[in-house]
Amino acid sequence: MLREFVSLGVTDAVLTPGSRSQGLALALAAFDSARMLDLQVRIDERSAAFTALGLGVETGHPAIVVTTSGTAVANLLPAVLEASHSGVPMLLLTSDRPSDARGTGGNQTTWQPGLFGRFVRLAVDVDAPTGDPAEPRRAADLARAAVDAALGTHTGTPGPVHLNLQFREPLSGPMPALSAVSEPLSVSVQVQPSVPVQVPVQVPLPADVAAAELVAPAALSAPIELPRGPRTVVVAGHGAGPAAEELAHQGGWPLLAEASSGSRYGRNLVIAYRELLNDPGLGGLVQRVIVFGHPTLSREVPALSLRDGVETIVVTPAALALSSPATARERFAIAPEPGGEPAAPEPALTLSHLAASEPASAVPPDVYNPGHRVTTFVTEASVPPATGDVLDAEREWLRSWVLTSRSIVDAQSDDVAPPNVEAARSPNIADRRDYRVTELAALRTPISRRMLGLAVWRATWPHDRLILGASRLIRDLDRAAPGKKITVHANRGLAGIDGTIATATGIALASQRSRFPGVKATATATAAARTATASGVGVTRVLLGDLTLLHDVGSMLFGAGERRPRIQLIVANDQGGTIFDTLEVAATADRTAFDRVMITPHTADLEALAKAYGWHYTRATTRAELDAALTAPVSGPTLLEVPLQR
Repeated sequence: MLREFVSLGVTDAVLTPGSRSQGLALALAAFDSARMLDLQVRIDERSAAFTALGLGVETGHPAIVVTTSGTAVANLLPAVLEASHSGVPMLLLTSDRPSDARGTGGNQTTWQPGLFGRFVRLAVDVDAPTGDPAEPRRAADLARAAVDAALGTHTGTPGPVHLNLQFREPLSGPMPALSAVSEPLSVSVQVQPSVPVQVPVQVPLPADVAAAELVAPAALSAPIELPRGPRTVVVAGHGAGPAAEELAHQGGWPLLAEASSGSRYGRNLVIAYRELLNDPGLGGLVQRVIVFGHPTLSREVPALSLRDGVETIVVTPAALALSSPATARERFAIAPEPGGEPAAPEPALTLSHLAASEPASAVPPDVYNPGHRVTTFVTEASVPPATGDVLDAEREWLRSWVLTSRSIVDAQSDDVAPPNVEAARSPNIADRRDYRVTELAALRTPISRRMLGLAVWRATWPHDRLILGASRLIRDLDRAAPGKKITVHANRGLAGIDGTIATATGIALASQRSRFPGVKATATATAAARTATASGVGVTRVLLGDLTLLHDVGSMLFGAGERRPRIQLIVANDQGGTIFDTLEVAATADRTAFDRVMITPHTADLEALAKAYGWHYTRATTRAELDAALTAPVSGPTLLEVPLQR
């Protein structure tokens, strides 16, 4: 199975130790030593799963996650949910006791099949090996099916896949020599219509889940050409990519692009889109909105689609909105060899232990549809050239949005006016003194959230990676960051704060890869080379709040001998979850109770934490210190603490 995964392009694996998974772990170690894939080892399953999520985000290929049995499997669920809603491929290989041990009260034995319910694209409970000569072939078949499902090859809905692998004792043995992996095995796997199966565990859906939520919208159109005329804006939510900017540029329309959209650049960019959507003279005149990606950072964008008289067109990947979610009740058959007769279905490949509800389905990445009012979903959109009065009207429409946005952003700026550089060269002593005083005051300016976000944004270059935590900071940055063509990631599938450090670590490891799986190890490769800092280009910066850090602090742990990437955690420490200060409840709740149950203040010593985990620590309280910390070389894991006022 592992050989087939590698042959299909899987390059990364993350494992946590355990007895039942020892065979898989030792096999992965051998593959890693042979440079057939990159292996990361973690002690915490939740951290391992989010690390795999980050690897998948950066590479676009599923990373393997290996766990032992019992509660270890349950700890994967948060990352599985994020991967499912974000459409990130992932391969979960969970080790288990044989099925006949279930229900016996055996140690570390529970009902693992179906544990992830609707949130995996495929779930297979695999019987323990028996030594049948056909097992390697069937394992390769299953590996191919798993990769296809994870990538959404036939459904257009990539996401996590769960293979629950049963093992009997003895759990490991001598490892045979590995030969080079070249081409995938010639056997392919086809998914046939569902057949009746035995379902040992039911995972009921919540009673309030409507049937409409189980099947994505079906009104998907082929690529369309949008007519000119309606006053249009283009919205780029998380993961929209360059297509949103390209359409806005082509149409001459305002571009409302979130910070993690991948399209926050170009001359059509409107930064202060929240304010303008609330402006009756601009936002109130919108007649059509074209949406790419998954908007999550404002209330104004979904409210726009809920207005009467506003047409919303969602551009979504092919097959995503058209196909029903993948059914969990399937069987595999071995495809015939070229020129051969169809082979009989392999009984051992029948998925007979899947946990599913009626109707069996997987959750595809969310299709944007506020209030279920959107009726037009297209795979691609274009617009014809504008001429005459239409061209003049659209130019004025765009101009009004861009210029008004600039005025708002300038008015909101808290930057201290820079000193007059001419005064530094003035023959007048008083002018030169005033210059030095002004310069010193600017450098000593206390750091605000806006200043912090913009400083990190400026310090990030195209070869870097910027990860934004799900906190107040991403919204503050979204209100101020200028256009810049950089790679920005965020866990916006469900927008949880969990797993942010682990996700960023996975992204850093993949983007800074100094060796590539598939390259045969040489005699000069040493253990020192394995543990050396990655030599790939770029730094991974993570802008996050203090609670986001503390929630995932265990992911700061790197085992002895594990690769330590160039990653800089920039922690805005305002002593709690101050994002709740921006909610309506802050104005009505008892202050003491509100602080205790919502803000959740803490007394954690971040410098001591950094030291305990072996991270370099820096603290910045002024603009000068912040600029120095962000421009200093980053050679390994670094924590930059920035205290902020609530």
